[in-house]
Amino acid sequence: MPLTPLSCDRLYTPCPEDRLGFETTKELPDQDETVGQDRAVEAVDFGIGIRADGFNIFAAGPEGTGKTSLIRHFIGRAAEQQPRPSDWAYVHNFDDPNCPRALRLPGGRARDFQRAMDRLVEDMQAAIPAAFEGDEYRTRRQAIEDEFKERQEKAFGEIQDKARENGVALVRTPQALALAPMKDGEVISPEDFNELPEDERKQRKDTMEHLQEELEQQMRQLPRWEREQREKVRALDEEVTEYAVGHQIDDLKEQWKDCPAVLKHLDRVRSAIVERVEDFLPESEELRQLPSALRQQVGGRKELRLDDYKVNVLVGHENGNGAPVVVEDHPTQPNVIGRIEHQQQYGALVTNFTLIRPGALHRANGGYLVIDARKLLMQPFAYEDLKRALRNKEARIEAPGSAWGIFTTTSLEPEPIPLDLKVVLIGEPMVYYLLSHHDPEFRELFKVQADFDFRMHRTDETVTKLAHLLGTMARRDGLKPLHRSAVARAVEQAARLADDSERLTTHMGSLGDLIREADYWAGKRGAEVVERADVQTAIDAKTYRTDRVREHIQEEIARGTLLVDTEGEKAGQINGLAVLQLGTFAFGRPSRITCRARMGRGEVLDIEREVQTGGALHSKGVMILSGFLAARFGQSGPLSLNASLVFEQSYGLIDGDSASCAELYALLSALAEAPIRQGLAVTGSVNQFGQVQAIGGVNEKVEGFFDVCAARGLTGDQGVLIPATNVKHLMLREDVRQACADGRFHIYAVDTVDEGIEILTGIPAGAPTESGIDGGSEWPTGTINRRVAARLAAWRRRVMELTRAGGGGGNGNGPGGGR
Repeated sequence: MPLTPLSCDRLYTPCPEDRLGFETTKELPDQDETVGQDRAVEAVDFGIGIRADGFNIFAAGPEGTGKTSLIRHFIGRAAEQQPRPSDWAYVHNFDDPNCPRALRLPGGRARDFQRAMDRLVEDMQAAIPAAFEGDEYRTRRQAIEDEFKERQEKAFGEIQDKARENGVALVRTPQALALAPMKDGEVISPEDFNELPEDERKQRKDTMEHLQEELEQQMRQLPRWEREQREKVRALDEEVTEYAVGHQIDDLKEQWKDCPAVLKHLDRVRSAIVERVEDFLPESEELRQLPSALRQQVGGRKELRLDDYKVNVLVGHENGNGAPVVVEDHPTQPNVIGRIEHQQQYGALVTNFTLIRPGALHRANGGYLVIDARKLLMQPFAYEDLKRALRNKEARIEAPGSAWGIFTTTSLEPEPIPLDLKVVLIGEPMVYYLLSHHDPEFRELFKVQADFDFRMHRTDETVTKLAHLLGTMARRDGLKPLHRSAVARAVEQAARLADDSERLTTHMGSLGDLIREADYWAGKRGAEVVERADVQTAIDAKTYRTDRVREHIQEEIARGTLLVDTEGEKAGQINGLAVLQLGTFAFGRPSRITCRARMGRGEVLDIEREVQTGGALHSKGVMILSGFLAARFGQSGPLSLNASLVFEQSYGLIDGDSASCAELYALLSALAEAPIRQGLAVTGSVNQFGQVQAIGGVNEKVEGFFDVCAARGLTGDQGVLIPATNVKHLMLREDVRQACADGRFHIYAVDTVDEGIEILTGIPAGAPTESGIDGGSEWPTGTINRRVAARLAAWRRRVMELTRAGGGGGNGNGPGGGR
């Protein structure tokens, strides 16, 4: 029996409004649950709950399927139930200034400690100078100086007395003390000394040498006395400083007695203030006498030394409870693991621990970090440093590339901070598969895959949940409520976007945009509720904005520039259908496919492959139809034909196997010399058994050929052949459905090549009989297969005759030789 076109109820699956159970979405409660992602929800829930090493999450799915929203919802809910993590700060390392110490503090208290240390520095700048300017300090300092002076005067006074008794004077020179002979209480000149009697000169020289020895001995004592004086002054300074700072440090230690790390640091601070008390004292007289520029430079260094007592809060959790949730939108290496900033000072770049800045790892420590995988991989060093941090369970702040030895400039090496967090990467499935295949460390660090589906089953339950979700989206965006007719049309569009009447898309981004555009058009007409017509207007308007290329192609076909016949019959020529994807817009494009056949050695030439404009899948389809042809008509001997197939007027890459059916029909038509109805177009792939297989983009392909026919005028003989397995994918436009209902256009669903060739040619394909195989007599008379088999048999006999006549060989140019 000849196949009949599909009935209109099979071309579109509407959403019955009466089964929605509401008038407008204003009546519906908010829908917080994700629709159609049960597998991903379970994976995310598992990944958040398990605390073992390496069970970080990779959320894989197409963009717009709600991955980020679902992740944020689940980890936000889990974070609220977790305790607030510790605060972290960096403090100066008084033992090794290039290696700042990391300080762990109770959650929410780091800022308090920072303010306390700032107040301590301010208080010390006032208290220490006051203590050193007090009468008690001055009295004790003067006593130490007087003691030194007294000892010095006593020692040199004894020598002076001895010298005077022996007629020798103790003279002060700019360089040191010296001895000189005296007479009558006056120092005598060298000339007068030489005029003295020899015995007296000798006696005086001996006396002066003896006194010189005593003087030198006392002079050697001076450095020791000065050192003792300095030690006493230093001890006094330390005592005074300890008195000034001690009670304040003790008060701080009492406040932070529950934090051993803080107590240990306060002990270091106490020792440092005592040792470096000059940092808190006013400028000395010597400093005041320096040039202003130099004095300013020294003063700046003094301020930097005061920074050593400050606290650099890296992460503080004083606001809110629960674990942190950090979404890093720009995952550069510094933004992920932290950075060390520098300041310009007197022509040089300097840094200290107060210029250490946190990364996303620090901010998310104790909680969750969410990163877009593609953005992470595009940033140099970021992915590798993230893996190293997760592997070592610590955040180490380094300059980009320092781990590879790229930068050798001396800088700070902050103490690493222990990590305890869950990392969630979000990306396309291909990114996940590539990382899993090429990076063994990735598999060890991201053991949980949350696989987000791009579609869901179309059931009453999912339709109801989708209606609730659309209503929730409208309320959250401040849009008008949707009438149930608008929801029904949105559900139908969700099926169209899924390319399946039995499925719905999970690309909530597209549906959200749809209801926003529909709200706009409802507002344009002054409505308070979005109706079905508004949704349809939004769909049509978006199509119009993006279909310039499709429109131009349709115009060129209508003008005859691109050759596509929609009437008449012709052997070896058929209309094939392809889909072009431009951004988010896809449309069908009819193309003429032609075939020429002749005697040869059994080769089906794919011209597209020969000129390298055909992709691998297209070439595969041609090889499959060659296998089908050989299996059906080559059982009694080799195929003696050469055939060439080509897409006419194709100027770019052609790929996919969805044209293999059309190419096979064209080949059978050329061999049987049976004209094909040009008012029909074909899509579908074929296997070696002649079964027609499903293809993608069936709606766009049907509508593409319909638009060509409608532009020229529908005759009632036009239509499209699709695989029967694609019927469930049909969600055709209303104008196409109406034309089919009026009998002006037809959609045929075929299971086999034989069914298709009968529709195209109007001639039965024919089934093999039990009788004979010579000359194609195994096929019934008057069938396509009989014509093809007979022609191939005639060519085979002719080739054998030519071969015998030529002595068993061909010249390479005739039917018996070569190509």
